[in-house]
Amino acid sequence: MQNVTFELTGEFVALNDLLKLTGVVDSGGAGKVLVANGEVTVDGQLETRKTCKIRAGQSVAVGGVRIRVKAA
Repeated sequence: MQNVTFELTGEFVALNDLLKLTGVVDSGGAGKVLVANGEVTVDGQLETRKTCKIRAGQSVAVGGVRIRVKAA
């Protein structure tokens, strides 16, 4: 599994935006599709909310990529 670290500059980032910002998908719309299809987990739990607020300390996994979010 590929590990990616994302430095969060604000309080949170929307899940679909995180997928776009880390390069997992080309657009926020593509991120929404992955979430809607049940392909994304947050902290090991299936996440179906496209704009779920992701905060520092959380981990997102999708398609062989694990994104670890840390405070900037």
